[in-house]
Amino acid sequence: MDSNNQNSTEGSTENQPTAVTPAKHQPVQPSQFSDRRNPAGQRSSPGFERRQFTNSHSDLSPDAAELGHAIDQYKLNNRRRFINYEEMLSIVKSLGYSKSE
Repeated sequence: MDSNNQNSTEGSTENQPTAVTPAKHQPVQPSQFSDRRNPAGQRSSPGFERRQFTNSHSDLSPDAAELGHAIDQYKLNNRRRFINYEEMLSIVKSLGYSKSE
């Protein structure tokens, strides 16, 4: 080993490890997020809403189109994207249909 290299590094602090002091942890502020369930933040146009069945009733029979419009209106009024069978039955009954025996 060369003695000149050894002597030249003894007095310098370049190659010596430095002590790392832990940084003080700052409290993390919760970030603000947009609550998509908030009715105030909903779009005003129902045409942009994703539909459970279809976006158009033009290819349906008049009775089926009436049912489709009634279901869409129910979902808009009740802020529901999807409906269950009980809700569909209540919509069908509200249109005047009943089970014949």
